[in-house]
Amino acid sequence: DVVETQEHYKSRWRSIWIMYLTMFLSSVGFSIVIMSVWPYLRKIDPTADASFLGWIIASYSIGQMVASPLFGFWSNYRPRREPLVVSTAISVAANCLYAYVHVPHSHNKYYMLTARVLVGFGAGNVAVVRSYIAGATSLTERTSAMANTSACQAVGFILGPVFQTCFTLIGEEGITWKLVRLQLNMYTAPVLFGALLGVINIILIFAIFREHRVDDMGRQCKSINSEGEGSDGVDQDTEGNVDHVAVVAINFLFFVILFVFAVFETIATPLTMDMYSWTRKQAVFYNGIILSVVGIESVIIFMAVKALSKKTGERAILHGGLLIVLVGFFILLPWGKKLPNIQWQEIKNNSIPRTSIDTLMPFWSLEAMEPPSNHTVEPVGCPITQSWCLNTPMIYLAQYISSNILIGLGYPVCNVMSYTIYSKILGPKPQGVYMGWLTASGSGARILGPVFVSQIYTHLGPRWAFSLICGVVVVSLLLLEIVYKRLIAFSVRYGRMQE
Repeated sequence: DVVETQEHYKSRWRSIWIMYLTMFLSSVGFSIVIMSVWPYLRKIDPTADASFLGWIIASYSIGQMVASPLFGFWSNYRPRREPLVVSTAISVAANCLYAYVHVPHSHNKYYMLTARVLVGFGAGNVAVVRSYIAGATSLTERTSAMANTSACQAVGFILGPVFQTCFTLIGEEGITWKLVRLQLNMYTAPVLFGALLGVINIILIFAIFREHRVDDMGRQCKSINSEGEGSDGVDQDTEGNVDHVAVVAINFLFFVILFVFAVFETIATPLTMDMYSWTRKQAVFYNGIILSVVGIESVIIFMAVKALSKKTGERAILHGGLLIVLVGFFILLPWGKKLPNIQWQEIKNNSIPRTSIDTLMPFWSLEAMEPPSNHTVEPVGCPITQSWCLNTPMIYLAQYISSNILIGLGYPVCNVMSYTIYSKILGPKPQGVYMGWLTASGSGARILGPVFVSQIYTHLGPRWAFSLICGVVVVSLLLLEIVYKRLIAFSVRYGRMQE
């Protein structure tokens, strides 16, 4: 066995830390503008409506879904620095474009849509990040490294809105730099800050990042991504075929995990407004607090799962995480007899009830909307346009909070274990394309989840919506049972290591 030198170990982990930073910045790029997209969109293009806002929000995931396999394929055959730098540069350029979408005299909303698609396209580098980390860690290091990667991603999603909040101090008008037609205000400052972080990331990739590869036992190997080494870097430990049944199974499980979490995020605001008669402002404020606590809980779980996996194994933890998610959605089913408050009074006064689209708009857009001028008081309660409000029992606040806690516990466990098991199944094979498909399946889930819940919840109500989610999770648990014995590391499968 070739013993890894101390210098190689330090260089390898410095490079991994640069990958953590890249993952963090990718998630910040999504969340740093999410609270201000709607008011900025309305300001630059009054013709934009709520349905177009949905495309703006989904565009990030669409761009990432397309780019992930492409960057993953690129990273399989060329030095990873190339796709990392190019993808980050695309994100920087996209953020600059977002800061200038107010300049054209027409079609401004399409420029914003283009900018968000390109930001998502640049975020396709997460496939490169995870494939590098998988190849640069031994089996014993893998779970911890994947947990740290997911934690960095989660922290980015949490801190993005915090950065946005800080920039609101600049105000809507801000400062205008006429020479370059740049408006520095509460809408553009966050993306310019994101662009600055991207430039710093590129500099660090050039200065610190190095190609490293170790086998499952931690022995130093040549990397096929290093310039000048070529294909002779592949050793005998790569011999053998990847278990594609296990690969497809994990892709499906990961899709389900991201799908149910996207549903959970989307449904929070309309559900609480319908069930507890919260106003838009109350729903934004209270759900913001709840989701922040869930985010902190998730980061803690990411850290705790590293120690737990050493005792029970990744497969058992994935099974337990799915069970917790199932219980979390099962708790959300309406069981009592008390019905939610109905907007009867608003109907009698001939005021305009909320439409289904209004009910299901995400919380960041609800915060910015103003009620029509003929409204003296914002209508609250379950709108009569949703016929299920008349016969579906309400979901008690204790149910809702308990569900948040359980889903916030189960989701990070499933997320980390999916990536960890997936990377171990692939083994020493180049993982760029495979990680690209896994990332793309997650992006697809984040697109389809809100569409699914908007249709089912609006027309059939929470009982049907959450029952179907429970059914999907049960199917994923059955699939996990079927392929359980196949979800083993490549080296274990071919008898090079013991499980």
